[in-house]
Amino acid sequence: MPYPETAEGFMIKDQKNWQDFEKKEFKLKPFEDRDIDIAIDACGVCGSDVHTITGGWGDCPLPICVGHEVIGKAVKVGKDVKTVKVGDRVGVGAQIQADLTCNNCKADQENYCPNSVDTYGAPYKDGTIAQGGFSSHIRAHEYFTFKIPDNIETSIAAPMMCAGLTVYSPLVRLGCGPGKKVAIVGLGGLGHFAVMWAVALGAEVYVLSHSPNKKDDALKMGAKHFVCTNEDKWYEPYAFTFDFILNSADAIHKFNMSNYIGTLKVMGRFHCVGLGDEPIPTLMAQDFAGNGSYIGASHIGNRPEMLAMLDLASKQNIKSWITEIPISAKGCAEAVTKVKDNDVRYRFVLTNYDSEFGKRA
Repeated sequence: MPYPETAEGFMIKDQKNWQDFEKKEFKLKPFEDRDIDIAIDACGVCGSDVHTITGGWGDCPLPICVGHEVIGKAVKVGKDVKTVKVGDRVGVGAQIQADLTCNNCKADQENYCPNSVDTYGAPYKDGTIAQGGFSSHIRAHEYFTFKIPDNIETSIAAPMMCAGLTVYSPLVRLGCGPGKKVAIVGLGGLGHFAVMWAVALGAEVYVLSHSPNKKDDALKMGAKHFVCTNEDKWYEPYAFTFDFILNSADAIHKFNMSNYIGTLKVMGRFHCVGLGDEPIPTLMAQDFAGNGSYIGASHIGNRPEMLAMLDLASKQNIKSWITEIPISAKGCAEAVTKVKDNDVRYRFVLTNYDSEFGKRA
């Protein structure tokens, strides 16, 4: 039975064969009064998609359709929806539902709701498994659906839905702005957004990277300084320099953490948004005592931050650095393989959905 009861997407059925995508039909959750149906036009390819399908983050429900950087057209809205109408261009990120009644939700911390539903691979209350954006349609709650400013192109907007928000949220929560010195570790899908947002927010931005060939890109994005962490004693000139470090790399298990921690100002923070498959290296409490520093992490962001981020991108004409790949079984495989191999500059976006799924209402 086709839409509106089901959608069609490119799915994998075995984590050992994570490059084998097959177009399959899957069930949509029951439509509710604050739900919005979206005919998808583009979806960014996130590192989370790769960690999920390869088993890096453990088992997942199979078959699964990944993708949580979705842009498309609203084709159906529930009777209680107030912020979106049929025909609007909208986006959905990595979260698709929460209870909206708990203390976290009431405090605009819905991204930490204990009853949150991830955009794919998570069960709804009726048992339906949420499926992601490598598909014809997605059914999303209004609170997690966002109108896209007219001057942001569809393919440019897609990666902002997860990668963009994931770094924007901790930047603003950690006080990024004029007078602050902020270091971004890793210039990839997350890191390139972190640089552009931090610059737009007024900070002095340093990029810490093991890849010297990324220096020109970092400076084009607005960074004032580029530090190659492959160089011997790279950290010594930067002792007590950074208000905080935002780590967007997922290879933290390879870091000598004390070198990074020592570059923080007193009470500075080393904050992770790159969530890898391996544990953080062993640390001693004494490693933090020299500057009273902290280490932490965060999970995506909230609705107010998403709206503020899109407004910032619109007003300052900030654009994702993307490569488009037409969606197909082959295209999905190419995208996730290159992301796993770190062969991307700096985000892939699946497009040309009409060619695979036809014009959708």
